[in-house]
Amino acid sequence: MNLNLTKPLAFFDLETTGINVGSDRIVEISIVRVNIDNSTDILTKKVNPTIPIPLFSSKIHGIYDKDVANCPTFKELAPQLSQFLSNCDLAGFNSNKFDVPVLVEEFLRADIDFDLRNRKLIDVQNIFHLMEPRNLSAAYKFYCEKPLINAHSAEADTLATYEIFKAQIVRYENTEVEDEKGNKIKPVKNDMAVLSTLTTRTKNADLAGRIVFNDNNVEVFNFGKHKDKPVKEVFEKEPSYYNWMMQGDFPLYTKKIITQIRLSMK
Repeated sequence: MNLNLTKPLAFFDLETTGINVGSDRIVEISIVRVNIDNSTDILTKKVNPTIPIPLFSSKIHGIYDKDVANCPTFKELAPQLSQFLSNCDLAGFNSNKFDVPVLVEEFLRADIDFDLRNRKLIDVQNIFHLMEPRNLSAAYKFYCEKPLINAHSAEADTLATYEIFKAQIVRYENTEVEDEKGNKIKPVKNDMAVLSTLTTRTKNADLAGRIVFNDNNVEVFNFGKHKDKPVKEVFEKEPSYYNWMMQGDFPLYTKKIITQIRLSMK
């Protein structure tokens, strides 16, 4: 089918150094511009972010510092990208929350006022979530093929979750999928240790995810000015940071964890 367009629609995706809109940078941008006649133009560029790419980010998108060392910076690419996106509405997947804000930040750093006022923003993920709900009732109907009665009562929701879990194991056990690196894996097994690993997106030291373990199994901050820095290292160089956290609006369990880390330094 053809899209009914009154102006070009640019689908785009970013690979970045991380997920902080204010401080992280673009390492790759790809744009598919769908013109009014539904012909397409594609522009893909790797970008030197001018800051190191964290290893955990490189492992996700496969782009390392050496891959972009000789690439142009965003500021150098900005005039070309701005022209390519001229008069375009914008579309992407989770783009309203992440890709569009990051792109605008980069343009502002490059002294280009990338005006959104006359652009329509279309987030394909939002359509997906609206039309294919991912709440408990929808999951129960999908996996158990019946409506969830008394949704939002604790007992009904708990029993439904138990039934969904069993149905997921039956449906997906021995089902082969590709991981982020393209490896063929069978991730679902009737094994609680395996399923725990599968469903743990990040390895948190505290429950709130303020402190996480890095690839070397060292506790690091997952927020703020010290993001990705080892907790012990920060507390050694800036002891007041511990006091600031203890007096701040952090969960008690987070405070318990940082206290344990601090005590282990003595």
